[in-house]
Amino acid sequence: MLLAFLLVCLALVLWNVLAWGAVRPSSADPGVVVSVLIPARDEAANIRACLDSARLQPGVREVIVYDDHSSDSTRTLVEEAAVEDPHIRLARTEALPPGWCGKPFACSRLATAAEGDWLLFLDADARLEGGAVASMLAEAQKRDATMLSCWPGLEMHSFAERLLMPLLNFVVFTMYPAPLAARRSDPSLGIAHGACILCERRAYEAVGGHATVASQIFEDTRLAQVWRERGERSLCLDGQHVVRTRMYAGAREIWNGFRKNFRAGFRTETAFWLFWLAHAILFLGVFFIDWRAAGIVLLIRSLLAVRFGHPLWSALLHPVAECYLLALGASSWWAARSGRGVSWKGRQYRPV
Repeated sequence: MLLAFLLVCLALVLWNVLAWGAVRPSSADPGVVVSVLIPARDEAANIRACLDSARLQPGVREVIVYDDHSSDSTRTLVEEAAVEDPHIRLARTEALPPGWCGKPFACSRLATAAEGDWLLFLDADARLEGGAVASMLAEAQKRDATMLSCWPGLEMHSFAERLLMPLLNFVVFTMYPAPLAARRSDPSLGIAHGACILCERRAYEAVGGHATVASQIFEDTRLAQVWRERGERSLCLDGQHVVRTRMYAGAREIWNGFRKNFRAGFRTETAFWLFWLAHAILFLGVFFIDWRAAGIVLLIRSLLAVRFGHPLWSALLHPVAECYLLALGASSWWAARSGRGVSWKGRQYRPV
């Protein structure tokens, strides 16, 4: 039974590795106006590089930053960049209303300030490759998608990042049938990576935009699901060759960043614990009870490492990373269960 389940996971991963679509390079003139929208809270270390990668993209008329009450020099750096390039500007900062999480509100205000036909929501730690916007737009138009999220390549510098960050793709692509999601419109198959989401303005307004996910910490995937629920077409494609991001720098940021999202990524406690137990038994426990099953897990990790350019040694240390994942999940669950919530960049988020 155990081997059979892991073989199913292996088959799914092979399907994802071989058949999941990628954003292909395109040098065509986008032919429409694109607004790049960057929510930024305490992003002084990232904002200039993000702006530089976005402002010279063909088709980009404006790059707008929402300074979400930063306590560092984020706003000053954007103001300096705006003097150098008139395409860059700041959106007006407003108080966070009750019932809203910070990022959905920032994105909502950015969309209101934008003038483009298409809206590209970009995290401040993301970096666009040359021609990325034209490539994304061509892919969305060819596939009749009004929302396209590009799954970014992961920049990993420290040992902790190289050990732990590949688990993100392992968690997702051992359970999510990406090629099937490109063919079907089921809301449950909606997924997005918040680092890079391109939306057609008309559809964004028709769906209700980020107001539909105002209270969600895990707002990106929930927005993709709402998109599908309301009759629009959303896609998530492999975008590692058009956008890259260093999501978290070091072990502390990895813990705090995923701790805020882990429990929030599941709608019910039952779903959370089924996931947690599956990882405890199938992806960790097998290393102590069945060498054949452990070999399948390592093969899965290796296939994903090749597809996403992760270090192969991280696959060999999978049990160590899996222990970290389980501890992180338990901590995230307890933070929600106890009512204390989680903190991120000076804000406290409590379960709703």
